[in-house]
Amino acid sequence: MARRQPEPSDTKTGPTGSFLPFRHRHLLGIAQLSPVEIVDLIDRAEAMIPVSRARKTLPGLAGKTQINLFFENSTRTQASFEIAGKRLGATVLNMAVRTSSLAKGETLVDTATTLNAMQPDAIVVRHGSSGAVELLSQKVECAVINAGDGSHEHPTQALLDALTIRRHFGRLNGLTVAICGDIANSRVARSNLVLLGAMQARTRVIAPKTLLPRGVEQMASEVFTDMRKGLKGADVVMMLRLQNERASGKLIPSVREYYRFYGLDAEKLAHANANALVMHPGPMNRGVEIDPAIADGPQSVITEQVEMGVAVRMAVLDALLGGEKE
Repeated sequence: MARRQPEPSDTKTGPTGSFLPFRHRHLLGIAQLSPVEIVDLIDRAEAMIPVSRARKTLPGLAGKTQINLFFENSTRTQASFEIAGKRLGATVLNMAVRTSSLAKGETLVDTATTLNAMQPDAIVVRHGSSGAVELLSQKVECAVINAGDGSHEHPTQALLDALTIRRHFGRLNGLTVAICGDIANSRVARSNLVLLGAMQARTRVIAPKTLLPRGVEQMASEVFTDMRKGLKGADVVMMLRLQNERASGKLIPSVREYYRFYGLDAEKLAHANANALVMHPGPMNRGVEIDPAIADGPQSVITEQVEMGVAVRMAVLDALLGGEKE
């Protein structure tokens, strides 16, 4: 799955090497990216790993301003974007939404107009409504990065998942990736299905019928409601967080029943390939969607996913802000 070798005339030299010019003003979703662009971003992130591990600060975004605007709480994603921006030399501002004008009734468009007047270079947005990030991107002049919007997309999560998988298997194409849990309401699942499909991986979704979205057959290679059958021969097992509001008895009988049939434990994991990776975007509900012994076991790469998140977000910020767009 090697990145195509660009011609000398179409490369962009960044702080960690030469890459294809990023031709998008924003990163709103994986769906906007071509397979070549996906691989190029993963390659950029791979090159950022040594920088991140060494805790170095690169001058690539010196003088740039990044605003993190999170309408939903997400400690790991917001912290990851903050660290990524600072390691590239940017000035990073975390906007406290709960104490801002938004909490006093200001609309998203009003907020976009206000932030635009401050002339930031990038705004990283997480919002509970699908499409809200795209709306904001239409009202500002700077780059906008989607850090998760409703049940729509979470592009940097899919990129960090892909980077983690590729570092273990050396490729994405031809692998079988099983995604299990609340597929219907998961932006992580949607972004991963788009990315993995573009990279010619075989995707499976596993969930009770009540947590499967309409048209899921067009999104995934295979659909299962039996976890053991769905995990058979899988190279990667990606668990999704069960949101507490789904456990009310309307969509699943109970948390205990859910764990019995869809919680990842040693017995169910044994149906996957012996070297299968175990992933989770976090935060985890231990004992609900995953056994603590599996989450902390030798096949788990959950902590590595967090580390790769910083490298991916550095790569995205550098791609969007590190040079002139063509």
